[in-house]
Amino acid sequence: MSETQAQFSVLKQTADPAVADAIAALLDHGEDHELNRINVLDFSRRAGLDEERVISGFLHASRLGLFDLTWNVLCPGCSGVLDAHDTLKSLRPDDYHCGLCSCGYAPSVDEQVEVAFTVSPRIRRIAAHDPNSLPLWEYYKQIFWSSGIDLDKDSFASLSEEVTLDGLELPAGEKAVLSLQLPPQFIIAFEPVTHSAHFIDVQGEPTRERQQLALIYNKAHPPTGSITLRPGPLRLSLDNQAGVRTLPTVFIAADALHDLLGKRKPFLTAKRMLTNQTFRDVFKADNLNIDQRLKITSLTFLFTDLKGSTALYERVGDLAAFDLVRAHFRALLEIISSEKGAVVKTIGDAVMATFVRPEHAIVSGLRMRAAMDELNRQRGTDDLVVKIGIHEGPCLAVMLNERQDYFGQTVNIAARVQGLATSQAIHVTGPIIDAPAVAAILDKEAITPIRKEAALRGIADKIMVYEIP
Repeated sequence: MSETQAQFSVLKQTADPAVADAIAALLDHGEDHELNRINVLDFSRRAGLDEERVISGFLHASRLGLFDLTWNVLCPGCSGVLDAHDTLKSLRPDDYHCGLCSCGYAPSVDEQVEVAFTVSPRIRRIAAHDPNSLPLWEYYKQIFWSSGIDLDKDSFASLSEEVTLDGLELPAGEKAVLSLQLPPQFIIAFEPVTHSAHFIDVQGEPTRERQQLALIYNKAHPPTGSITLRPGPLRLSLDNQAGVRTLPTVFIAADALHDLLGKRKPFLTAKRMLTNQTFRDVFKADNLNIDQRLKITSLTFLFTDLKGSTALYERVGDLAAFDLVRAHFRALLEIISSEKGAVVKTIGDAVMATFVRPEHAIVSGLRMRAAMDELNRQRGTDDLVVKIGIHEGPCLAVMLNERQDYFGQTVNIAARVQGLATSQAIHVTGPIIDAPAVAAILDKEAITPIRKEAALRGIADKIMVYEIP
């Protein structure tokens, strides 16, 4: 048995078999570009497979060495990849700058960092393993823009024909001249390898006199500037001193370009990856450095606790209570994972979990409550009563006690809201109730939340909470 066959044999034991088969077919028959920065959400949609199982399958395949996992920092404006990292630990806390949009961004892991998968060169060599060999437009498609840009055949034709005045591959150390006819529009001379840009505001009376502009590409000081020119001929001189091949491209920054870059499809975000149970289980070493603080602008936290667990141990004895508590944990952890959440940690008889969206947490909470009822029914007791609190808001992803954890007031409020529960009621905050998908779920279940004001320990002001009876 070859090494690759052995890897697939293990993959079929750890991942969903249908997903493993789909991955095998992709590696065997996929075109080169389909194996670079794979958008697993798009892959699952086209293959008709469950997203969570596909994410889990690709994570297991990466752990086995079939794929390399990359964390790509994206520009929120144009969705260009500003930097690519093979581990979260490489993300910088300072700003990333997009030359095309002329903006700087401090990275948050919500929608600005994508997680993509590229076939390992040990499994199959593809052109993108040597980006400098890619033709100009393939470089844009496979390297510069994220897997969330929907560049189909028509969009590609529009990119190369309608929104581009000219573009070329310029080898290291060489010079070139482009002769352009400037229309009365805003023009961007952009170079994706060095992420440099020069902005040309074309306005005023047309001229027949040839205008001049010279750009020097240098990795240390990439050209970023602006100039006003008149409609008419331009001699654009290019000098590549960057030490690598560059790809100068002259774009017309009009509606056609904005429409093209506005065609987006969902992609796997770092926030969703951090809230994935398989990633937390399999890639423990690929979490943050001890001094890293990654901003997340919105994450949903669910806290549970087992009511009266001390009395339970006293009442039924250590052995029976331990079995009950273990059964309760198994049920909760299975529900959290199946509802696209991840367990951050267990503390005594309590669970802290995260979800990307509030509705997943609400469904998880309702299922937990039903699961405890079922466990009690099976045992003919009412010993298992779980208290649940849910809150959503901004936080920091950090490393605490060698574990990827979360820090901030959102986490504190979620824990305190759980402490309000005295029975199997679920307590949630306004941001949860205000989510349209949550309202739809409660309406379908014919549940009317009870609104009340509450003082939370350690929180200065009273807040509005809602009891889900």
